[in-house]
Amino acid sequence: MPLTTTSPTRTTSISAAILNLLLPWHRTTDRAPATAQEFPHQLRRIADFVRQGAPVVFTLPGFPCKSPNPAKVLGHLPDRGERLSLSFLNALCGDIERLYPPGAQVIICSDGHVFGDLIHVSDAHIDAYADELRIQIGRLSLSRLSVFDLRDVLGDLPHAIKRAHVHARHAPALNALRAEIRADAQALALYRGITRFLVEDTADWTGTRSALQRVCRQRAYGVIQRSRAWGDLIAEQHPHAVRLSIHPQPVGAPKFGIRLLNAPDAWTTPWHSVALRRRDLSWSLMPRHTARCMGHLVERGGRPSHYEER
Repeated sequence: MPLTTTSPTRTTSISAAILNLLLPWHRTTDRAPATAQEFPHQLRRIADFVRQGAPVVFTLPGFPCKSPNPAKVLGHLPDRGERLSLSFLNALCGDIERLYPPGAQVIICSDGHVFGDLIHVSDAHIDAYADELRIQIGRLSLSRLSVFDLRDVLGDLPHAIKRAHVHARHAPALNALRAEIRADAQALALYRGITRFLVEDTADWTGTRSALQRVCRQRAYGVIQRSRAWGDLIAEQHPHAVRLSIHPQPVGAPKFGIRLLNAPDAWTTPWHSVALRRRDLSWSLMPRHTARCMGHLVERGGRPSHYEER
């Protein structure tokens, strides 16, 4: 039930104040700083919650599984990079609660099963990753976070059947997607970014680099199709939520790109990298092979956790 109702002027000011808390973490390739008023989609969604005096609900597709390339990550389970990112999201919700008492919640929409076959990660590893996210959220008392995945929608059906169901019901047609990528600069940037990740995540390729790139370009279309399908399914399940994205988003886009930790570019995520704690105690994300050259490995609970700079 709604907690209170809020006047239109108060609703507008609170909604802008909440969005201002997100702006320093906007993940984008745009250079110019933006104001809250340049995000009308997000302001409208936030205002709907504020008007009712209800917690603001954010959905964040991501946290799918670890990269299958051991040169980039420490293993197939969440590590310090994920823990830091989850803690950041929970703290951001706490900041919102301090200015808007009903607070906020982030639903982590773990999407590994949606395209696990395309990124060559086993469903068993994807399940283990999502299960560990839930364990870490409980262990760290991150009460403002929850995890949502295909099991919450389609239960215990075989993973291949779940993927086929979501693709058939929600994925855009391939020809239409190809045409969009040719015509739209943002769609082209996403396609190139995913292709790059697929190439970098391939650890066991025995053919030529050019052949690998051709294969990954084709797989990238499939990943985008499934990602779009997952986005539609999330919107169906959580129709009023404010949509966040781990991909860079332009100012004013329907999705708000959010940066989880410092990284060398706008595309790096905790599941494609490891965390390095620098001598000044700040954290950065980078490939494992880079962090190994800069620091020493730290274990927690008998598992590799992160690197510390020498």
